[in-house]
Amino acid sequence: MPTTSKFPGPSALKSAASSAILSLGIMAATTAAHAEDAPKMKDPADPFAWLEEVEGSQSLDWVRAQNAKSEAALAATPQFQQLEGDIRAILDSTAKIPGVEKIGAYYYNFWKDAQHQRGLWRRTTLEEYRKPEPKWETVLDIDALNAAENAKWVWHGAQCLKPKYERCLVALSPGGSDADVTREFDLTTRTWVEGGFERPEAKGGLGWIDQDRAYVYTDFGKGSMTPSGYPRIVKEWKRGTPLSAATTVYEGQADDMYIAAFHDDTPGFERNFVSRTLAFYNDELYLIGEGGKLAKIDAPNSANKSVHKEWLLLELRDAYVAGGRTFAAGSLIATKFDDFMAGKREFTTLFAPTQRSSLASYVWTKNHLVLNVLEDVKNRLSVLTPATSGEWKSAPFAGAPTIGTVSVGAIDADESDAVWLTVTDYLTPTTLALADLASNAQAEVLKSNPVFFDAGNRVVEQHFATSKDGTKVPYFMVKPKNLKLDGSAPTLLYGYGGFEISLTPGYSGSVGKGWLEKGGVYAVANIRGGGEYGPRWHQAALKANRHKAYEDFAAVAQDLIANKVTSAKHLGVQGGSNGGLLTGNMLTQYPELFGAVVVQVPLLDMKRYSHLLAGASWMAEYGNPDTTDWEFIQSFSPYHLFDAKKNYPPVIFMTSTKDDRVHPGHARKMAAKMLEAGKDVTYYENIEGGHGGSANNAQAAHMSALAYTFLWEKLK
Repeated sequence: MPTTSKFPGPSALKSAASSAILSLGIMAATTAAHAEDAPKMKDPADPFAWLEEVEGSQSLDWVRAQNAKSEAALAATPQFQQLEGDIRAILDSTAKIPGVEKIGAYYYNFWKDAQHQRGLWRRTTLEEYRKPEPKWETVLDIDALNAAENAKWVWHGAQCLKPKYERCLVALSPGGSDADVTREFDLTTRTWVEGGFERPEAKGGLGWIDQDRAYVYTDFGKGSMTPSGYPRIVKEWKRGTPLSAATTVYEGQADDMYIAAFHDDTPGFERNFVSRTLAFYNDELYLIGEGGKLAKIDAPNSANKSVHKEWLLLELRDAYVAGGRTFAAGSLIATKFDDFMAGKREFTTLFAPTQRSSLASYVWTKNHLVLNVLEDVKNRLSVLTPATSGEWKSAPFAGAPTIGTVSVGAIDADESDAVWLTVTDYLTPTTLALADLASNAQAEVLKSNPVFFDAGNRVVEQHFATSKDGTKVPYFMVKPKNLKLDGSAPTLLYGYGGFEISLTPGYSGSVGKGWLEKGGVYAVANIRGGGEYGPRWHQAALKANRHKAYEDFAAVAQDLIANKVTSAKHLGVQGGSNGGLLTGNMLTQYPELFGAVVVQVPLLDMKRYSHLLAGASWMAEYGNPDTTDWEFIQSFSPYHLFDAKKNYPPVIFMTSTKDDRVHPGHARKMAAKMLEAGKDVTYYENIEGGHGGSANNAQAAHMSALAYTFLWEKLK
């Protein structure tokens, strides 16, 4: 996704979703917060509605009983313990690439390993970072903090104030929930600031304006949160005053999704903005002027709006008519920000999509804009240079890799044209390089991940399956080179298909150790609903067209079977979050295609989803079940599609008690319903973890080992 927005609107929420997907792919709020979010309505016809009480004693007794059964069935063998230990060693490896962020003169990293289960926030210099074993200076030890406070904090990041970088706003989550707290931290003394800014636990955030002011968007009491559970009001908070004295900057409507504000601290272009998110890919952006007066940036709500220095960039999700021209959906267009605010509409097209290409991301450096384009789910980089008038200059990214998944990040967009280049694929350990666009020199490889599994004699292939309506659907497959095409290979098919999120190749030691090294075939489907071919690919599977995502996924499964890579009894499927809804539909709509199903932190009860936690924020994706939309939503609601008279493949449901994004009641109720009908169901719920499923490496390794052990036992 574009690394351009500095506010927590749909881009940040999409980023959070992406992170959750990554953590699920690798494996694959406090009690008070849950109590407040407890459902206000229940269907009396639903005998399992009591499982929606997240922290209810009856619910948790049921969870513990199911966990005990699952542990006994899957985790008691030496083979399980070996696999769990192997995955834990991968996650705890001190040889992994320590990703860094430049803050002032230092390069900061957040690090977890066996000795630091909740993690260290630490820093070093670039000179030191270039060394094989850099020396690190600890800034904040989360394990030590937890011991001192008898807490279970999970790191949620830090924002440090330019230009001195002496004060930071640090976000910490209790147990991994989306709800968190924010505290002011002094980088010079490495201590919490007594009497400093401190935001109580809630979904929302706190962001710097200057040394003595911050924007705060959080739970201010009754009526201040949206139906999605996010902030509806943003205020300006002055140092030394209570939160109750903060002054309102903007108040959204009752049915909005997320309201926030942010300060653009780019030197020479300091500005303040309010973001109003109505739904995913439906937001408004306002410039805050003198006296707090708001001026709307009158661009389409569906466009991603990015202001950088003198430029306004629009990433279009729908066709846009401006200046007498029509710009296609999926395009990236640019104009001068001040000109646009003055009413001019003269844009330059920086990228226009084709049937095979889409914009994956873009990132600014001091003097350039790097475009990252997907062509049939393969990355291609180019460098644009702004022109004061006329067309921008475009040039290839010198030395950019031509294979693997490539991501680009600016090191310091205010100061230099240097960028990080991260390159990965399914079989090649990830590498991190530094490239300087100013010198156009060959990228300098700084770090590489170790080899975590035996990738020898394996190959990555890309294939295309034909969906029910004739659409060609790409998918990647990792398999032994000498695989016998006799339908006997245990095969794991992974997918997501939602929210315009693309699945591109990436190196996972857990997948390699838990599946590939055992001889399994691994496939990843790039189905509609995702972003692999831009907004058109996403929009093709929205609401009443949701079935197309499931038809695409089934087509990939059928292609694997038709080509005798595997057969139904040897084919497993895995997905989490929206991907859990996907695998729930594979379970209920296409049970004949699979021998085992893994459903992680899923949506499943689509009649109730919009009333549970953040569910209301996804109605732009799925529809509103309280309207006539239910006529099509019920066609992809696994909880309602389940038929006790039918045969289903073995399934494991995995979720987290502390997931305050997708309610754990989805997985609980579906499992209970199927168990009552005598089906082959395994259930495991991690008590911590949030939407990512785990709060530390030990939990992640355990859940990953459970999933792979279940799959291997059912499919081998």
